[in-house]
Amino acid sequence: MSSLSGTERKNIAPGLAVSIVLKKDQRSGKLTEGIVKDILTKAPMHTHGIKVRLESGEIGRVKVIESED
Repeated sequence: MSSLSGTERKNIAPGLAVSIVLKKDQRSGKLTEGIVKDILTKAPMHTHGIKVRLESGEIGRVKVIESED
């Protein structure tokens, strides 16, 4: 089972299943699962995770990229 880093933009693409932390959940660290709709971070890397919009409309930083194996 491979675990890609959510801090690198190249690892993230629309349609990918990820777990993000929402702004309101940053203190608790609660994760929200969903499918990436848009990548909002323009930089190739971000230390706190790449910011994405899920298909549900929720916006947060990627913490876990769900592996397909």
